[in-house]
Amino acid sequence: MSDLKLVGICGSLRKDSWNRKLLHAARDAFGPAQFTEGNLRLPLFDEDLEAKGVPEEVKTLKSQIESADAVIIACPEYNKAPPGVLKNALDWLSRGGAPWADKPVAIVSASAGRAGGERSQFALRLMMVAFRPHLLQGPEVLVASPSKAFDDKGNLTDEMAAKLLGELMDGLRQAAEARTRQAEHA
Repeated sequence: MSDLKLVGICGSLRKDSWNRKLLHAARDAFGPAQFTEGNLRLPLFDEDLEAKGVPEEVKTLKSQIESADAVIIACPEYNKAPPGVLKNALDWLSRGGAPWADKPVAIVSASAGRAGGERSQFALRLMMVAFRPHLLQGPEVLVASPSKAFDDKGNLTDEMAAKLLGELMDGLRQAAEARTRQAEHA
């Protein structure tokens, strides 16, 4: 199925971040799909702001996730936790509706620490529970020392990371295809 819709979310805002490179490697490993990268440059969650109307960029992100067949989240580790911009997006997305419900979601991370973002992934998995996604449990893709894992063009060159990423993306594609078939027969 090449008409699958895949949304990628990068928890780092930096244009040339290791996690954005890992997200793009995941997109490529997923195979043919309509890919959209969600924008996390959102205003800080504030109920007073929400009372005036949900910001358009939040509506756009929610719509992208709702219409996606699968989602990849590339989550760096900042001070042993997911970045604030990702938590802020989850806070906005928790308001009204359930864009993540039963949606196949895979988490990957790249971090300069020796564990490659392990704590951040653990915390993000916990934060996602309330959203009830179909969260793939593995294989875990944790890219430590990313400056050595990517070449100067941004290609993932670490063989073990690439192998695990391929397995995770195969699982994500299978979950997305199964969900799509199920929806067609409902």
